[in-house]
Amino acid sequence: MKNTEATQAFLALGQESRLNIFRLIVQRGIDGVTPSDIKESLGIPAATLSFHLKELYQANLILVERQSRNLIYRPNADQVQSLMDFLLFNCCGGQSCSSSTSEKTNSKAKL
Repeated sequence: MKNTEATQAFLALGQESRLNIFRLIVQRGIDGVTPSDIKESLGIPAATLSFHLKELYQANLILVERQSRNLIYRPNADQVQSLMDFLLFNCCGGQSCSSSTSEKTNSKAKL
Protein backbone atom coordinates (compact mmCIF):
# COMPACT_ATOMS: atom_id res chain seq x y z
CA MET A 1 0.00 0.00 0.00
CA LYS A 2 1.24 3.45 -0.87
CA ASN A 3 1.21 6.42 1.49
CA THR A 4 -1.41 8.17 -0.66
CA GLU A 5 -3.80 5.20 -0.40
CA ALA A 6 -3.33 5.00 3.36
CA THR A 7 -3.85 8.74 3.70
CA GLN A 8 -7.09 8.56 1.71
CA ALA A 9 -8.34 5.73 3.95
CA PHE A 10 -7.41 7.62 7.12
CA LEU A 11 -9.11 10.77 5.87
CA ALA A 12 -12.26 8.79 5.13
CA LEU A 13 -12.21 7.22 8.60
CA GLY A 14 -11.30 10.50 10.30
CA GLN A 15 -14.90 11.67 10.44
CA GLU A 16 -17.03 10.29 13.28
CA SER A 17 -20.14 9.40 11.25
CA ARG A 18 -18.07 7.68 8.55
CA LEU A 19 -16.14 5.76 11.18
CA ASN A 20 -19.41 4.58 12.74
CA ILE A 21 -20.78 3.59 9.33
CA PHE A 22 -17.58 1.71 8.49
CA ARG A 23 -17.60 -0.11 11.84
CA LEU A 24 -21.22 -1.17 11.29
CA ILE A 25 -20.39 -2.46 7.80
CA VAL A 26 -17.40 -4.37 9.19
CA GLN A 27 -19.57 -5.84 11.96
CA ARG A 28 -22.06 -7.14 9.39
CA GLY A 29 -19.19 -8.66 7.40
CA ILE A 30 -19.82 -10.76 4.31
CA ASP A 31 -23.61 -10.55 4.76
CA GLY A 32 -23.41 -6.83 4.16
CA VAL A 33 -25.83 -4.10 5.08
CA THR A 34 -28.28 -1.93 3.16
CA PRO A 35 -28.39 1.85 3.43
CA SER A 36 -31.81 1.62 5.09
CA ASP A 37 -30.34 -0.68 7.77
CA ILE A 38 -27.49 1.77 8.35
CA LYS A 39 -29.91 4.69 8.49
CA GLU A 40 -32.08 2.85 11.01
CA SER A 41 -29.13 1.71 13.15
CA LEU A 42 -27.26 5.01 13.23
CA GLY A 43 -30.00 7.58 12.61
CA ILE A 44 -28.19 9.28 9.75
CA PRO A 45 -30.30 11.16 7.17
CA ALA A 46 -30.36 9.53 3.71
CA ALA A 47 -28.54 12.34 1.87
CA THR A 48 -25.80 12.50 4.50
CA LEU A 49 -25.47 8.71 4.51
CA SER A 50 -25.12 8.66 0.74
CA PHE A 51 -22.28 11.20 0.95
CA HIS A 52 -20.44 9.20 3.63
CA LEU A 53 -20.84 5.89 1.79
CA LYS A 54 -19.43 7.52 -1.34
CA GLU A 55 -16.38 8.71 0.61
CA LEU A 56 -15.78 5.24 2.07
CA TYR A 57 -16.22 3.68 -1.37
CA GLN A 58 -13.79 6.12 -3.00
CA ALA A 59 -11.25 5.29 -0.29
CA ASN A 60 -11.71 1.65 -1.35
CA LEU A 61 -12.70 0.64 2.19
CA ILE A 62 -16.09 -0.77 1.22
CA LEU A 63 -17.59 -2.64 -1.70
CA VAL A 64 -21.10 -2.21 -3.04
CA GLU A 65 -23.26 -4.72 -4.88
CA ARG A 66 -26.71 -4.27 -6.32
CA GLN A 67 -29.15 -7.04 -5.41
CA SER A 68 -32.46 -6.44 -7.11
CA ARG A 69 -33.53 -2.99 -5.89
CA ASN A 70 -31.12 -2.91 -2.95
CA LEU A 71 -27.52 -1.86 -2.58
CA ILE A 72 -25.49 -4.07 -0.26
CA TYR A 73 -22.37 -2.64 1.36
CA ARG A 74 -19.58 -4.89 2.58
CA PRO A 75 -16.10 -4.22 3.92
CA ASN A 76 -13.29 -4.50 1.39
CA ALA A 77 -11.37 -7.06 3.45
CA ASP A 78 -8.30 -6.99 1.20
CA GLN A 79 -7.97 -3.21 1.50
CA VAL A 80 -8.56 -3.26 5.25
CA GLN A 81 -5.88 -5.96 5.62
CA SER A 82 -3.50 -3.91 3.46
CA LEU A 83 -4.13 -0.90 5.68
CA MET A 84 -3.41 -2.95 8.80
CA ASP A 85 -0.24 -4.34 7.22
CA PHE A 86 0.79 -0.80 6.29
CA LEU A 87 0.30 0.37 9.87
CA LEU A 88 2.13 -2.56 11.40
CA PHE A 89 4.96 -2.81 8.87
CA ASN A 90 8.18 -3.38 10.79
CA CYS A 91 6.30 -2.93 14.05
CA CYS A 92 8.59 -3.00 17.08
CA GLY A 93 11.65 -2.92 14.82
CA GLY A 94 10.78 -6.30 13.34
CA GLN A 95 10.70 -7.98 16.76
CA SER A 96 7.70 -9.72 18.25
CA CYS A 97 5.52 -7.19 20.04
CA SER A 98 3.43 -9.65 21.99
CA SER A 99 5.83 -10.24 24.88
CA SER A 100 6.73 -6.56 25.30
CA THR A 101 3.06 -5.56 25.11
CA SER A 102 2.02 -8.03 27.80
CA GLU A 103 4.99 -7.01 29.98
CA LYS A 104 3.99 -3.33 29.70
CA THR A 105 0.38 -4.19 30.51
CA ASN A 106 1.42 -6.23 33.54
CA SER A 107 3.77 -3.45 34.71
CA LYS A 108 1.00 -0.86 34.46
CA ALA A 109 -1.40 -3.15 36.34
CA LYS A 110 1.07 -3.41 39.23
CA LEU A 111 1.34 0.37 39.56
